[in-house]
Amino acid sequence: QVQLVESGGGLVQAGGSLRLSCAASGRTFTFTSYNMGWFRQAPGREREFVAYIAWDDTTTSYADSVKYRFTISRDNAKNTVYLQMNSLKPEDTAVYFCAASRFTARSSGLYDFWGQGTQVTVSS
Repeated sequence: QVQLVESGGGLVQAGGSLRLSCAASGRTFTFTSYNMGWFRQAPGREREFVAYIAWDDTTTSYADSVKYRFTISRDNAKNTVYLQMNSLKPEDTAVYFCAASRFTARSSGLYDFWGQGTQVTVSS
């Protein structure tokens, strides 16, 4: 059984910052075998790609809407991936999900495991 557990969401004013964490666990889950991604879903909208990071931290990719504001990172010793979010905007309001994939992918369909999500609300 693989578990991805997000934390760190909350309510923040526009211009503020939040740091999301996603802790991975599971007897058969090897964290360094997976690339990790963050996605988000706002009410009434489809789930969208935010960022991914390769298993060895050599490659990252960001959606244009968050580039230069968000930073994805991982700590393989702690089986944890992070999303540092700065200069937050009201349009960043969404449920944020972490996910694990064998691929470095922007498509949610290529991710094998998902967390339950954490709510981020940015007030104007």
